[in-house]
Amino acid sequence: MEEVTHVVETSIWSHLLTVGGFLLAVFAIARLMSEKRQPGNTMAWLLGIVLIPYLGVPLYLLFGGRKIKKLVARKDKMQLRLPGAPAAREQVMHLPSNRTIMANGSGPPIGGNRLKVLRTGEASFNEFVTRIRAARRTIHITTFILARDETGKALVEELAKRAREGVTVRLLLDGLGSFVAAGRFCEPIRRAGGTVRRFMPVAPLSTRHSANLRNHRKIAVFDHETAIVGGRNMAREYMGPTAWDQRWTDFGAVIEGPAAGLIDEVFFADWNFATDKSIQELREEASPVCPASQGTCDLQVIASGPDVHGDPLYEGLVSFVQEAEQSVWIITPYFIPDEVLQRSLLVKARAGVDVTLIVPEKSNHAVTDYARRQYLRDLQLAGARVLLFQAAMLHAKVVIVDDKHAVFGSANFDLRSLFVNFEIGIAVYTPAEVAAMRSWAGELVRHSRTYIAGKIPRRWTSLLAEDLSRLLAPLL
Repeated sequence: MEEVTHVVETSIWSHLLTVGGFLLAVFAIARLMSEKRQPGNTMAWLLGIVLIPYLGVPLYLLFGGRKIKKLVARKDKMQLRLPGAPAAREQVMHLPSNRTIMANGSGPPIGGNRLKVLRTGEASFNEFVTRIRAARRTIHITTFILARDETGKALVEELAKRAREGVTVRLLLDGLGSFVAAGRFCEPIRRAGGTVRRFMPVAPLSTRHSANLRNHRKIAVFDHETAIVGGRNMAREYMGPTAWDQRWTDFGAVIEGPAAGLIDEVFFADWNFATDKSIQELREEASPVCPASQGTCDLQVIASGPDVHGDPLYEGLVSFVQEAEQSVWIITPYFIPDEVLQRSLLVKARAGVDVTLIVPEKSNHAVTDYARRQYLRDLQLAGARVLLFQAAMLHAKVVIVDDKHAVFGSANFDLRSLFVNFEIGIAVYTPAEVAAMRSWAGELVRHSRTYIAGKIPRRWTSLLAEDLSRLLAPLL
């Protein structure tokens, strides 16, 4: 009798688990289909939920979210505009790409800026230290990675010193990328009176939002007037006081003028999300509201990710590529485009436009290297020039179109950066500054070899690795 009772109870629990799993799967699929996702990403999650629901459903609930509605509503009210900011030149304001970016949640281009390219990690580190030491009121920094190495230690010490001297120091670290360094390593800043916060700590069962949404932005703003933006994290691989033969090749720039104030607005929104400190209170500390003009460069600040209603960086890049008449240069560490971007590049290459893609010969993520192979083959066969950078790891994120317009920032040319992460991009519309970026890109060519599709091994193991990597690509 006891055995029969045990069998019945087991059957009931099994039935309840099956029904519960089915209901969760239905909920997950409904939520998935309601989100504006890239089709490959939707299909990858859908297959996981349907074929392996006991694994796919929990993973999707923890890692599958793409937009945060409350944060979107808050950011929509800000619209990345500064009262009194000078307008960009009229021809810039009427560019289709600019209108596309604005329609997706970003503000308009503004003039009155000065931009200086940071070509090396040494130049970037020295600029950081110089600006930290010169700050009078506030230092606001967001980074994905703060490493517990000599570079990270030196920057923490510089920030702690300024905090002791009365400067308001705020350091925002991604909860995953800086998981180790966000604790005791930053204690000198806290003891000196500065503030260090984790952005969306990696605690998926207790956090309010998906653990998949990482803050990949690299922002440093000093006194609301000067900003450093680019792809470099605060680690030895990216920057340091002296040259290092294993340092990665990356790109960044110093921005002075009204655009720096807009970049600070992006920091305000992120800090507000991490700490609940009001954006208005943060603005009141930043005086003046609109920094004075410093030059003649027209820039557009593009905050992209779960905190805006659209995908301004992605749609802006699509628009830039489709408007290209002479050339499209793309420098990126990881190349996993969606179908629209890839097809746009193929069409331009076949039409005779100079489509040049520069990627590392071997990146720091083997899966992405396998996943990119088919995209590289198709581009090369369509007439594009694909170059493999042979020096240290290439980590820069730059797009240059017709030598007239450019975009740089923190976003890679992959699905995670374009559709999931918190990212920042800067669109540059002034010829002199674009020429400086084009000169930097030209230097990369000298250290690259031409990719030839026929040289890829056709062994079945390689093909299997490619296919599996491409299947995972929407989730990378």
